[in-house]
Amino acid sequence: MVDSNFAPYILPFFIPHVGCPHQCVFCNQHGIAGVGQAVTPAQISQEIKKMLQRPRDHNRTVQVAFYGGSFTGLDLSYQRNLLGAVSPFIRSGQVQGIRLSTRPDCLDGERISLLLEYGVSLVEIGVQSLAGEVLQASGRGHSPEQVSRAFSLLKESGLRVGGQLMVGLPGDTRRRSIDSCLGLIVLKPDCVRIYPTLVMVQTPLADLYQAGLFKPWSLTKTVVVVARMKEMLDHESIPVIRMGLQAGESLHENIIAGPYHPAFGELVLSRLFFKQVRRALFEAVGSGKKGVRLILSFRDQSLFMGLKKENYLRLQAGGWLQDVEVCFSETQPRFKVAVA
Repeated sequence: MVDSNFAPYILPFFIPHVGCPHQCVFCNQHGIAGVGQAVTPAQISQEIKKMLQRPRDHNRTVQVAFYGGSFTGLDLSYQRNLLGAVSPFIRSGQVQGIRLSTRPDCLDGERISLLLEYGVSLVEIGVQSLAGEVLQASGRGHSPEQVSRAFSLLKESGLRVGGQLMVGLPGDTRRRSIDSCLGLIVLKPDCVRIYPTLVMVQTPLADLYQAGLFKPWSLTKTVVVVARMKEMLDHESIPVIRMGLQAGESLHENIIAGPYHPAFGELVLSRLFFKQVRRALFEAVGSGKKGVRLILSFRDQSLFMGLKKENYLRLQAGGWLQDVEVCFSETQPRFKVAVA
């Protein structure tokens, strides 16, 4: 029996721009993914077979993912060909699910029925923002209302639904990003990804940036806003499965400007961990306790220290670590702070 608590093996296939009816100002998926052509059914079958032959933990499920483009915007026959390449592995039980990403305005009853027929288990919606002004300025070509409708249709069909948000788009503000996150929470997504807006080569956003008409957010501002969004999602027990773009050579070569960091997610987690540690120390030291021991997981040492020891130095400068013994324990759960 497969334990659903184990993270699945994801075998990703990219379909850059295929099926997408719009050119969003920020989008250069060839540069992001480093993939120039859409995958073929034969390649899908071949790659799945290779993956299944590798040593792996059989407690973890195997899932095929179609990323990039807008999968349900593809011609229906092409969708069948791609999904059909995975179908034999679904029927044999070797692959336990299919996940894909698409636009909110590329979903209807017929398309959803096709997804169900071929064993799709999760559909991620490119929400990006729930502010109409931001969607319009970014050339998204859909409305907030279409996002709500897409979630309703998918959830009524029994499919799991994820949401993808972007911060720092044209016209975006801290308040609009936070409000978009609140709006997404209302739609009850099964998971969320959060991406910073980067200026990529060969995009309309690059033209706006070079003309002085778009200013990317700073890395610090982006981390602060995304950390707040993650706090909100954590409070509702909604998993955040990615923060920041996957680092890669192609991505590095195609970025012109913007709040990029290869460990962006780690920066967000580190900020949240700092706040948690400071809160725990405030409650202990502020109440007059002496001989305080701060107990953390040994796996959280990098989060506690922060980038270039920033967290540690801030705590030290604020006097929070005075007469405090910091202990890293193998038994302490990750992301949990204890004071003794």
